[in-house]
Amino acid sequence: MGVSNGPKLSGMQKQVLGLYRGFLRVARTKCPEDRHQIESIVSAEFRHNSQSVDRKNFLYIEYLLRRGKKQLDQLKNPGTVGVSYSHVHFSQTKDS
Repeated sequence: MGVSNGPKLSGMQKQVLGLYRGFLRVARTKCPEDRHQIESIVSAEFRHNSQSVDRKNFLYIEYLLRRGKKQLDQLKNPGTVGVSYSHVHFSQTKDS
């Protein structure tokens, strides 16, 4: 791998990116229809949270990481064929 000239990522940012990559890796193990659904939902969920969650709200980000890790573990189960998501709204978003 080459050396990146971009900004250094914090530990939490690395965890978020690792979780995202983990979802994409697991999606590749599913059938093509499920893979497309999983990739779409994961992409939309991460994009939504990146735009709506304040970057300094570490408690909520840690909560989302824990929830995402649990969902990823469930998705790794060979019997799991898809995912669903719901938005949990807390008062600490960018708009608050």
